Amino acid sequence: MTSVLLPGRDGAFRKHRLSAPRAWETGAFESRVAFAAAHVVADPFGGNGTGAPAVLDWDATLAYRVRLWEHGFGVAEAMDTAQRGMGLDWDTALELIRRSAAIGGGRLSAGVGTDHDTADPLTAYREQLAAVVEAGAQPILMCSRKLAAAARGPEDYQKVYGALLEEVDQPVILHWLGTAFDPALEGYWGSSDVAVATGHFLDLIKAYPDKVDGVKVSLLDAAHEVELRRALPPGVRCYTGDDFNYPELIAGDSVGYSDALLGIFDAIAPAASTALRALDAGDPARYDEVLAPTVTLSRHLFGAPTYYYKTGVVFLAWLGGFQDTFGMVGGLQSARDVVHLGEALRLADLAGLLPDPDLAAARWGRLLDVLT
Repeated sequence: MTSVLLPGRDGAFRKHRLSAPRAWETGAFESRVAFAAAHVVADPFGGNGTGAPAVLDWDATLAYRVRLWEHGFGVAEAMDTAQRGMGLDWDTALELIRRSAAIGGGRLSAGVGTDHDTADPLTAYREQLAAVVEAGAQPILMCSRKLAAAARGPEDYQKVYGALLEEVDQPVILHWLGTAFDPALEGYWGSSDVAVATGHFLDLIKAYPDKVDGVKVSLLDAAHEVELRRALPPGVRCYTGDDFNYPELIAGDSVGYSDALLGIFDAIAPAASTALRALDAGDPARYDEVLAPTVTLSRHLFGAPTYYYKTGVVFLAWLGGFQDTFGMVGGLQSARDVVHLGEALRLADLAGLLPDPDLAAARWGRLLDVLT
């Protein structure tokens, strides 16, 4: 089999022999609702530098969404994984949502935020919400940097979100993104104390249970998520966004379980889909066996600073042959160093996630020549 050289922090290289490609299953699963937050593919000739408007390779970007649908996932569009707030501007995000909706390949949800030029958070939310609904996607009300900066207490969050939930004509997903993913969201829901903030969050949900399909929680705290999902009103789903602890949260316990909306599912779709079908079949041992190596990979990709995890996701898509170049909007491909990327390659191989080891080795060799 093909071997690659992997650099260490000490400057030494070690040889790693790549595994034979693994045959994964495809198709739907039933016991859990699972969305994959999908990355975008930058146009290598589009001038995607720091601060520049995003220019996408539309064919590759949309083809990746079709792949996720084929593995049974819903697609969570224009979210954090797509570099929302880190290179993907609202105009391009809206075009992305519309193009994904036009394919009609499967369930589609999409991020609603305030990241465009509107003075107040409520007006900004309303404008994006109307656009997402018109496109035919289920809205995900993302956390807002603009609201976090303007709010003086929980009442300001209740006022903005309450108005949106009063007006919306379909159940939405509420998104709570922690500071590991975006430090600008410190004190969201009106308190820096997570327990206090959770109380405010639940007050909002309990006031509008018929307008909330579920909550997407990305605090990387499994115990907190279990406590929160047990406190949700009947019928309101908890979509785990915990890229460190997702197997146990999705598997659940005697009281309940989490559904999922995860960025890591972009990178591990074949394995995650296979594992979820094992859960359908009542085979928890198979579920654990498939997902265990993906957790090691995920914890590496989402290591601090966590908000740069997108670089590893795009890197693995490039190694896998799902896009022709390792480039990102905003030039974010430079956010992780060669040692981090080499370890991502090794862990992806151990998880059986390199569909063409020879291609992965060739591309890695080219990158290694440039970076070392």
